[in-house]
Amino acid sequence: MSNHLILSGIHKPTKISPLTRAIQLTLTCLATQATFAADSDSHSVNTLQTITLQAEGNWLENANAEKVQKHAGARTIIDRKRLDEVAATSIKDALKQVPGVQVQENNGTGGSDVSLNIGVRGLTSRLSPRSTVLLDGVPLSFAPYGQPQLSLAPVSLGNIESIDVVRGAGSVRFGPQNVGGIINFATRAIPKDFAGNVSLTTEYASGTDQTKLSPSLFMGGTLDNGLGLALLYSGTKGNAYREANNQIDIDDVMLKTAYQITDADAVALNLHHYEGRGEMPEGLTAKQYAENPYQSNQSQSYFAGRRSDVSLRYTHQDERNNFELLTYYIDSFRTSNLGTNQQRQDGTPFKRLDNAPRDYSVFAIEPRFSRAYSIGNTQSEVTIGYRYMDEDSTEFAGRTDYAIDAQPGKFIARTSSKGGTKAHAFYIDNRFDLGNWVITPGVRFESIDTHNNFSAYKSGNLLNTVNPSIQSDEWLPSLAIMYKATDNWNIFANAGVSFGPQQYNQLATTNSKTGIAISTLDGLSPEKSNNYEIGTKYLGNGLNAELTAFYLDFNKELILERDALQNGYWTDLGATSHKGVELGLAYDFAYLADALEGLKIYSNYTFTKAVAEAGNFKDKDLPFYSRHTANVGLGYKVNQWTVNADMFAQSKQHSPGNQESGIYQIIESLDGKYGDIPGYSTFAVRTAYDFGEQYYGLKIAGGIKNVFDKQYFTRSTDSTGGKYVGQPRTFYLQTSFDF
Repeated sequence: MSNHLILSGIHKPTKISPLTRAIQLTLTCLATQATFAADSDSHSVNTLQTITLQAEGNWLENANAEKVQKHAGARTIIDRKRLDEVAATSIKDALKQVPGVQVQENNGTGGSDVSLNIGVRGLTSRLSPRSTVLLDGVPLSFAPYGQPQLSLAPVSLGNIESIDVVRGAGSVRFGPQNVGGIINFATRAIPKDFAGNVSLTTEYASGTDQTKLSPSLFMGGTLDNGLGLALLYSGTKGNAYREANNQIDIDDVMLKTAYQITDADAVALNLHHYEGRGEMPEGLTAKQYAENPYQSNQSQSYFAGRRSDVSLRYTHQDERNNFELLTYYIDSFRTSNLGTNQQRQDGTPFKRLDNAPRDYSVFAIEPRFSRAYSIGNTQSEVTIGYRYMDEDSTEFAGRTDYAIDAQPGKFIARTSSKGGTKAHAFYIDNRFDLGNWVITPGVRFESIDTHNNFSAYKSGNLLNTVNPSIQSDEWLPSLAIMYKATDNWNIFANAGVSFGPQQYNQLATTNSKTGIAISTLDGLSPEKSNNYEIGTKYLGNGLNAELTAFYLDFNKELILERDALQNGYWTDLGATSHKGVELGLAYDFAYLADALEGLKIYSNYTFTKAVAEAGNFKDKDLPFYSRHTANVGLGYKVNQWTVNADMFAQSKQHSPGNQESGIYQIIESLDGKYGDIPGYSTFAVRTAYDFGEQYYGLKIAGGIKNVFDKQYFTRSTDSTGGKYVGQPRTFYLQTSFDF
């Protein structure tokens, strides 16, 4: 297999990696073994004829604990039952239950309630750029290739049935940003019989007099003719715990339809619309934070966006074949006003307002075919898939000055761009069941053509335009091996290559001195990482446990830095390594003794060491991740009562500053942007009562997050950087009933 990259019209061949050669050799050996078995053991063939084979196909579909157990890689599912039990009132709360996932508090330009900041295994968490994040298999990002950030995360907890986090052995099926794994949010399924549910969560932040409401509605069913319909709604209204973090207004609605054409054929159509707005408080200086960590002076700053998408899925499944055709169209818009304090040359203070409206559209079509077959004494499944994706991007950046307490004037253009991507992805994998062994080699091929016509302006007048483009062809091999030690215990290992193409804003920027538009193709390149895992899983007898050791070898990682004028620019951080251990555990004590029925424990712990392997910060920790994170929860159910207690903890993080300075800053800077971030732990409790069917399934729950009102913070280094206080003690009340 060849591996090459075309950059600025220059063809650069790359040698075949040892991992690629290993997979080629494995495929050859397996094919030889299968042929030998077929020729030498005809009795085995006759025996296997009585075995019913069925292709699994899309292993993200209807994910559950059993599917996780069979997956030859680190994977965790948080289902709705678990979400209802723990003190989770948001997607961010829910993801803290997953080993290896770190959730950053709202901060900087990702500081609104419509954004999502998650990092996996020490990868950057700001706007979640290095994981493939999906909603029912459809990408959540504005543009998966050119703009993968989740400054607008169009997903709400009330509509979610389960959260499936695949941290290993998924890069062949899904991409392109998959070094941080795959996160799939599965929405609530259409019920067979008519059912409905309405709920409301009310949160009150202690000491701030801020209240936030999160209503949700679900209703649906299947008609006698096989047509299924469901309406889902989830929203958030009100104010968060910071000043100028108010006027949160989020509406997330979905219409799901499904029709069973025949016993083997089905079609599903989903219509989804998300609209959200939230204010963004600024970061505080060290002095401001000491005076009042909840204050804000930037009432003009907000983030808003909308997304409309439609997806159509056709499936055919018979005894041995599984075919799926998924096509979707996404239309997204986002805008933001960002106010910052500035100073003129004579020392006179003034406020500046930046505006950044952006439009994106994505069309994709994804056919996938799987077939189960047997050769000799092997049972196998081969899957072949393809995806074509077409993206379009229009971005604008404007700026205006305005007096304090005055409304802004007209925005003067600073930059504008029109970008696009056409991408083809092909993949094939084959699962071989060889007795107790399951071996799955595979390869993904990405062919990507991206361009960005980027213009720079001065005082609203065009300076110049550059037209960078890049064409990338990448082979991404993978090999996963699982040994079934017992019916309950598996051991697995896998290796794969992950890939992140250059984004639109990584193709061009402005010169910080002259302001003219320049191409960055000569200085930046796509990202690649070799990922390795070895681990074990146990499921049964009340115990669900997973232990995984991981290693990510990033050959070139890109990082967003800031110059002296706080203008952002992308630079090559160089090689980085991410290694660590993840542990997930859940146990039902009823299997130990009848007297302990209703008592459960669930926990996770992750050790991560993510360091730079090159540059001025070589051997130093990467910014904004914790080496240690842990979550421990205890639940007890007796009759209609349920009580839960949860603890979350993370160790310190670093905000070391610009690596080009050569100074790894651990002491807090006056502006609050740089310096170490202390670790912390928080506790939460929740009590619920289920009134039962005679009261229409009425449930009432109350809880407290951050029971001991632990004050903690994070930092931001972007244009609105500084210190950001974490969530204070928060009381919440949840009510729901069925109809």
